[in-house]
Amino acid sequence: MEMLRDRGYDVADSELALSLAEFRSVFGDKPDPERLRFCFPLCSNPVKKMLVMFLGTDQVKTKDIRELFGKIVNKESLHGLILILQSKINAYAKKEVEKFSFKVEFFQITDLLVNITKHILTPRYEILDAAKKHKILKKYEVEEKQLPWMLETDAIARYYGLEKGHVVKVTYSGGIVDSLETYRCVI
Repeated sequence: MEMLRDRGYDVADSELALSLAEFRSVFGDKPDPERLRFCFPLCSNPVKKMLVMFLGTDQVKTKDIRELFGKIVNKESLHGLILILQSKINAYAKKEVEKFSFKVEFFQITDLLVNITKHILTPRYEILDAAKKHKILKKYEVEEKQLPWMLETDAIARYYGLEKGHVVKVTYSGGIVDSLETYRCVI
């Protein structure tokens, strides 16, 4: 939920404040993955929605992806889909996902146990919009490919859902310097 809010989706404070006991009272001790579906609109454009689905403990296969796609209602308004896995997904199932008309991301459930952006040693990240990106590139007289790189597979890039071409302002604080700002381009 925190990750979605950080990405700009409209997640209610009550969703973030839900304790484990409250979660269990709603979903039970062993929740059914079918019931664990959440859909949130993008704050800047409520028509675009992100659907989050938890998959079971069995390996995800092609037929599972096809069934899942058939169950998704209002595919037209989906901006993206996040699948939270408790096991592996085979290569054929990953290929099947490429047929979707929207972006599909996979996270292992263990990757989401801790919010990596809240670690004391993690710098602060700000995703630049097109105008800010253009301003920075012009200020430093560089092209985006000349900026230091951040891989699309980087944990922070995955957390924020960044794609190739996004530019991120990274602010380091503490340590030797009070504050240091750098920019990274996602490749």
